[in-house]
Amino acid sequence: MDYQHLLLERDGHLATLTVNRPDKLNALNERLVAELTDAFATLSEGADRPRVVVLTGAGKAFVAGGDIKGMAPMSPTDAYRFASAGHRLCASIEAAPFPVIAAVNGFALGGGCELLLACDLAYAADTAKLGQPEVLLGVIAGFGGTQRLTRRVGPGKARELLYTGDTIGADEALRIGLVEGVFPAAELRAKVNDIALRIASRGPLAVAATKRVVLRGADVALPVACELEAQTFATLFGSSDQREGMEAFIGKRKATFEGR
Repeated sequence: MDYQHLLLERDGHLATLTVNRPDKLNALNERLVAELTDAFATLSEGADRPRVVVLTGAGKAFVAGGDIKGMAPMSPTDAYRFASAGHRLCASIEAAPFPVIAAVNGFALGGGCELLLACDLAYAADTAKLGQPEVLLGVIAGFGGTQRLTRRVGPGKARELLYTGDTIGADEALRIGLVEGVFPAAELRAKVNDIALRIASRGPLAVAATKRVVLRGADVALPVACELEAQTFATLFGSSDQREGMEAFIGKRKATFEGR
């Protein structure tokens, strides 16, 4: 797919996806949702896939929500199709075999906040504004916000944000656990890249397996999740990365992981 509203950069084991519709504050329309879904599917395939992906936005917004002018005339059937596409996008982020880090450079509202919620980690500029303001438009969150926000910040705070539609600042987002860290806006990309590169230097099979076990384990009983963890732990002992990591530790040298 040729991307009209998305920039993809590769730098070694790190990939950066930049939503590039700044004149519309990176608002989500059907085309942009399709491009993002295609990008995550493409990055997830092949032997040269990245070890970490950073998702950010161009200009003053991360993603400022849905494109309301495009959404306003939707029929219920159209709206269901759009919401389903958004759910597929968020599911593809969660299912990606690498961590996805949201670098929230500005507004992350509505669908933008829902994209953040699908990511593994999120870091915000100190100027960022976040929220789920859909009730101000007479609708609800449609890309998983009612479910993932509750899981991220707890049911009480999620209900407050979803019922009021209030927007919060970066410091409040950090306080309630919506983001993992807040940095000065001018330093956000560098700080997030530092974190991404640290993760990329770890055993990629182990990082991907950790993501998979954390995600799957959250939806099953604890004994089932612990069994999944034990099986995955054992499986990694058949990998070259496990041998390299432990031999490097014993030999007091830095490990060089190859992802096999």
